[in-house]
Amino acid sequence: MSLLSRVFVYGTLRRSEVNHYLLEDARYCGICLTPPHYKMVNLGAYPGVVKSGAGCVEGEVYEVNAQQMADLDRLEGYPHAYGREVIATPWGKAWIYLYRGSLRDKPVIPSGIWRETIVRRRWSR
Repeated sequence: MSLLSRVFVYGTLRRSEVNHYLLEDARYCGICLTPPHYKMVNLGAYPGVVKSGAGCVEGEVYEVNAQQMADLDRLEGYPHAYGREVIATPWGKAWIYLYRGSLRDKPVIPSGIWRETIVRRRWSR
């Protein structure tokens, strides 16, 4: 039996996003906000979250097995491009991926909701 973990996802791994296929067989727990210790930045095709500031980030929590977690680590470039830490969620503790790159010239997403950025980008001219 595989060990199960929970993971909090906030960008391209969310439902209806390009990398969600990695979580298709994972158990969906629900949507929640992080504690108010984070900042989301726009990295172009995807977001990054850093532990700084006093903002919340909206995301989805999934229960994943060891293979799914390894696949997520590979996608996120863990531990080089992204690190991880544990946060509290309504379903228990979950991993969140934290961006490790430069924040220079990276616009902040004040709402902490990646989907709002996508909608604005799709409809802006």
